[in-house]
Amino acid sequence: MRAHQIKPKHKTKKRKRVGRGGKRGTYSGKGMKGQKARAGRKMQPVVRELIKKYPKLRGYKFRIKIKDEKFKITPVNLEQIEKIFKESEIVNPKTLSEKKIIRKIKGKTPKVKILSKGELSKKLIIENCLLSKQAKEKIEKAGGVIK
Repeated sequence: MRAHQIKPKHKTKKRKRVGRGGKRGTYSGKGMKGQKARAGRKMQPVVRELIKKYPKLRGYKFRIKIKDEKFKITPVNLEQIEKIFKESEIVNPKTLSEKKIIRKIKGKTPKVKILSKGELSKKLIIENCLLSKQAKEKIEKAGGVIK
């Protein structure tokens, strides 16, 4: 004997279809009106309540990459660079992360923008950094090089 040869001993009992006339009358044991007397789904699913709480926003949603990149730019002031770097050292995102001025975001060194807060008296070589206009002027005034 195999699994496909197994059959039940008794006959399958057919389910009673309620709410379609017959001996029970018009309501057929379902009572009068109300949620449970209706056809189809008996009770509201729990998920629906959660879905209904969320606001319905119209339109196609997509990410603008320019905005995402904007938040990955880390600002660094000239006063921080003045304290940590020595004369004629190279300032770039890698050296800034090594000296723990900036932190990596998701394992990547972020873009750096140098801002003009503070004074600079050392000649520094600046690479791969974004600069504000005033910071650029201060660096060139101190004799620094921007690459």
